[in-house]
Amino acid sequence: MNPDYLTDQLSLFLDVLETGSFSAAARRHPLTPSAVARRIDTLERSLGSQLFSRSTHAVRATSAGLAFAERAKRILAELHLARAEAVSLSSAPEGLIRIDAPAPFGRRHLAPAIAEFLIAYPGLDVQLRLIDSFVDLHGTHLGEVDLVLRIGPLADTRLVATALSPMVRIVCASPAYLAQRGVPRTPAELLEHDGLDWDSLAPPYAWRFEQNGKLQLCRPKRLRMTANNAEALLFSALAGLGIAHLPTWLISDYLVRGELLPLFCENGLPAPEPSGIYALRLERETDSRSRLLLEFLKARFGPIAPWDLALQSGLQRS
Repeated sequence: MNPDYLTDQLSLFLDVLETGSFSAAARRHPLTPSAVARRIDTLERSLGSQLFSRSTHAVRATSAGLAFAERAKRILAELHLARAEAVSLSSAPEGLIRIDAPAPFGRRHLAPAIAEFLIAYPGLDVQLRLIDSFVDLHGTHLGEVDLVLRIGPLADTRLVATALSPMVRIVCASPAYLAQRGVPRTPAELLEHDGLDWDSLAPPYAWRFEQNGKLQLCRPKRLRMTANNAEALLFSALAGLGIAHLPTWLISDYLVRGELLPLFCENGLPAPEPSGIYALRLERETDSRSRLLLEFLKARFGPIAPWDLALQSGLQRS
């Protein structure tokens, strides 16, 4: 099979899975919604299995579709890496790549990914600096490092950004807290609950929910704890202190295990935020070592993040 066709077909399938809509997926490709539907039909016939269940309101993955998505991501990752090697490198890559990244995301996801990357490319070395300060994540140290990972909106348009993964946020609480205080059925009911929130530099889409076509701020009135660190809020939620609104890259494992319970997810995962997870650099043209790592991270963390894929499967079973 033509590798480009296979890449396009698998990317289209993952876009339909992520957006839950043929129309939304079509906007990411030079296709009409009907053309997207026909391509998915062709893919299903070639596999001999139904990947999506269709309704007038949404397109949702079947259990076979979710299982196929995990393999599709791995196949795409290998294809992207093979293309990056062929295009960017004429010999085995060598040298140092310097990266700054947020500490919580770096510990959970980036460090394991880089370890896998270095095993694949023994001539490369990585200097990884995990930092908690938001100031350092705006690109202050670019020039001293090759890449800076940034989570959230991008303020400095002088920097070149590569999107690595979408950003999804879920309201959650421990089973013990909800058993004691009750389960809020709508965001408006959060006002009557205890909350866990950011002390400063709050994410712009935290506690904001679409109501009547507009984003509205709905959050608990009493804040049992505020902190400037996402992991501190996570541990407080696990302890049963209140309700938090946290990113899925941080809480997915706890939700899948039932240590935290998702709220307002009756129809599946919330839509991704307009902002996401990015790698920033100074120059539009970067060195071949960084390009290779960027291709690896894009395939590893997108177009549907592995933590969201695992959570999507868990929510569908529940």
